[in-house]
Amino acid sequence: MKRKLISTGSTFEEKIGYSRAVVQGDWVFVSGTTGYNYDTMTISDDIVEQAEQCLINIKNTLEKADASLSDVVRVTYILTNTHEFEKCWPILKKYFGTIKPAATMFSAELAGSKMKIEIQVTALKS
Repeated sequence: MKRKLISTGSTFEEKIGYSRAVVQGDWVFVSGTTGYNYDTMTISDDIVEQAEQCLINIKNTLEKADASLSDVVRVTYILTNTHEFEKCWPILKKYFGTIKPAATMFSAELAGSKMKIEIQVTALKS
């Protein structure tokens, strides 16, 4: 089973030593993904906008792995403030409402002070 590493070119990947995603057989493991817009290297102050950008980044990564959001079987949400999670629900439903992967949410500090949400997924290519 060949292993494929996917990178976005983010400086974090090189500095820390990780891949945006690892493809192993039919499985795709996407690292925790924040709301940075990699085209502009900016991040919104709004958690809802960050959540949407996280999912756009994840969608783009899955496409590089020949997978899609519909292949997601597990999602983990990490928030700096759990009280803001409900604000994200409409965006999460927009992307996962029909897919309904297994999910977990927890609170933790993130790598940067502007980051309010980080999302990681596991996908099984259909």
